[in-house]
Amino acid sequence: MRHRLNSKLLIAAMSAAGVAFAATQDARAARAAGADDASCRTVRFVDIGWTDITSTTALASIVFEGLGYAPKTTVASVPISLAGLKSKQIDVSLGYWWPVQQKAVEPFLESKSIQKLEPPNLSGAKATLAVPSYAYDAGIKTFADIAKHRDELDGKIYGIEPGSSANAKIQKMIDSNQFGLGGFKLVESSEAGMLVTIERAVRDKKPVVFLGWEPHPMNIQMKINYLSGGDEVFGPNYGEARVYTLTNPEFLTRCPNAGKLVSNLRFTTDLENRLMQPVMNKERPAEAAKAYLKQNPQVLDAWLAGVKTVDGKDGLPAVKQYLGLR
Repeated sequence: MRHRLNSKLLIAAMSAAGVAFAATQDARAARAAGADDASCRTVRFVDIGWTDITSTTALASIVFEGLGYAPKTTVASVPISLAGLKSKQIDVSLGYWWPVQQKAVEPFLESKSIQKLEPPNLSGAKATLAVPSYAYDAGIKTFADIAKHRDELDGKIYGIEPGSSANAKIQKMIDSNQFGLGGFKLVESSEAGMLVTIERAVRDKKPVVFLGWEPHPMNIQMKINYLSGGDEVFGPNYGEARVYTLTNPEFLTRCPNAGKLVSNLRFTTDLENRLMQPVMNKERPAEAAKAYLKQNPQVLDAWLAGVKTVDGKDGLPAVKQYLGLR
């Protein structure tokens, strides 16, 4: 009886070991084929709270949902987001604005505690002084032209919230009388407050100089022109900026399929201008992102090249089905 019981136990143990071995082999084979293990199902994004990053993170999350993943987004400041990536509590950030955040991010890249993906997910971003198109046509085309129109401009340049680096650059220009701007006043306000002022000026066809940037819905809501000649202040090419994707150091190797999608993500300023508009009008980012993808499904082709669903099927048809597209 004892011998028969021991035999049964031995057979059960061998069977369990065989199942475990097969499962291990399956997991290894899946990883070798570029599939993700179960720990990758929850892709952990961080959103630094800027509307453009909120919008692109929502886009990526909708696509991941269509693939069968369970994306999770945490809203955190830039320093906390970087700490989360380093500690591997966060997988992905779509929001490294270069050169604005360079000083904060560079130490993490140098120590290899965070990975930066190349190329950037957004090129052609910019931030510099701008005017409505009618003011540009009237002669305010460069930084050097501003002082010539002091009276029409009421001696004011409109910035954003106090303490911003962009405002500091404008104030430094005024204090040093650069471009003859000594005596001008920097009007500081929230982003929303500044935009209300600019929209009122546009309605009345009054000339006005303000801090403009792209991506932002202002670029499609109003006809504006960016001023040339400000390279010394805001940097070359109208204060050109790029936005990079950051990951924790293990994410791409641990989750190759999810990493492939993250690496494929590319946005344009026009895409972000249009997607940010409903988000800024209080539409839920996920709903705005889903609506954008339904109207512009062509972006999915490049994003999903070589990407599978969480269970190994072709990714593109699965996401299209999730969005209700044929």
